[in-house]
Parts: sequence; C-alpha cells; structure tokens
Amino acid sequence: MSGFQRLDKVLANMGYGSRKDVKKMIKSGAVEVEDIVVLDPEMKIDPEVQSVKVNGRKVDYKKYIYLMLNKPKGVITATEDRRLRTVLDLIDEEYLRFIPSPVGRLDKDTEGLLLLTNDGMLNHNLTSPRKHVDKEYYAEILGKVGIKDIEAFNEGVVLDDGYKTMPAELKILEAAPVSKVIVKIKEGKFHQVKRMFEAVDKKVIYLKRLSMGNLKLDEGLRPGEYRELTNQEVEDLKSLI
Repeated sequence: MSGFQRLDKVLANMGYGSRKDVKKMIKSGAVEVEDIVVLDPEMKIDPEVQSVKVNGRKVDYKKYIYLMLNKPKGVITATEDRRLRTVLDLIDEEYLRFIPSPVGRLDKDTEGLLLLTNDGMLNHNLTSPRKHVDKEYYAEILGKVGIKDIEAFNEGVVLDDGYKTMPAELKILEAAPVSKVIVKIKEGKFHQVKRMFEAVDKKVIYLKRLSMGNLKLDEGLRPGEYRELTNQEVEDLKSLI
C-alpha cells in the first residue's frame, strides 16, 4: 500500500507538471477522485486504492517504472543532448513523465540491455562499485582469442591508465581471425571491455550486453524496442542488493 498522500504531490510525481502547475490544474476542475471533481490540492488520497482522473482520463498510478531497452548502435546513453540521439528519445511520453534515467551506460556503438528507471536507490545500488553486479557481453574480436587471454582475464588485466581490473570471465565461442566470445565483468569502468582487449593486443569490433545481474535481455526485443520489467524481474534485481 502506498498510504495517503496529497493529491497535488501524487500528480506531480506522476509527471503531470510541477506542484504549482498541478495545483492550478486541480483548482480548474480538471481532476476527479472517485468520479467526483476535487478542487482541493491538499486533499489526502490513497492512489493505489482510489480512482483518479485527469481531464476524464484515468491515472494509472505507479511510483516507479522499470524499463528494459534493447539499445541500438548510434544512440548515446544520456538523458539529453543537443546534437545526438539519446536513449530517452526512444521512450514514449507515457513513460517519460516518470523522468527515468539509465542504469549505468553503454557506449554509442554498443548494443543490448539497458535498464531505465526512476528508482534512484536501485539505480545507485546496481551501479555502485562496491556491489560488483555482473555484466555479461557478447563480443566479436579482431584477432584470434586463446587460452592466454582467458588466463589474463581471470587474473585481471592492467588498463592503459594503470588500473588493474577485477578478475573477469572470458569464454571463447569461436577462435578465428574474428573471434566470438562471451565476457563477464563485475565492474563498469569507462570502455572497460574494449580496453581489456586492447590490453591483450586485440580490438573489439562488435559489443552487445546480454545481462546485468540476473536480468537478461529479452530476445524478443529488436534494437530500439523496450518493455516494462515484470514484477518478478524487479524483485529479482532488488534481491541482488
């Protein structure tokens, strides 16, 4: 149960405008509670129990939203940019009202799983260096990947800035001039997977995130598509922290 809250606070948190704007909207007669027009912005309601309408349309109350996006290439992980398309440009207005933010980041040319939410605590915990939440990637590597690379990743490699990474798992799917691999890391350093392969004299030419913790990319989502997480997926993520 969400408990009783001020009507103006509920609607402002739902993205219907600033608290000032919402107060004006309520006083104009645009808001109904249980099919009765309410003019008092300070009226206490339980939004999970009582029906609320704005301009005749029912408000689907949610405190938090959790979206799984299959991020495509060419889109940056940011909330706004004057020149480049951002991941929020892929999201419909009904979700943008909640002011979601990306959980971590994927490079512009990296595809795959990206979580967006307005649950600040979950976002913080999933990206905290102290939590060591696993991230798994599929990668195509210019150069033949072998056992020495697996051993190097298991020990942690030294990046170009002198930082030694935590041990990482490297699984070879195909060793060839362009190798195919699965990489699992516990950190999220800038360009980490790419820099780890550069440290062993190889180059990532394609990168796709497959999972974060116990959340796996929905294979039914094409690049640029997204969906809400199920209740079970949300609970599973929260169980990590």
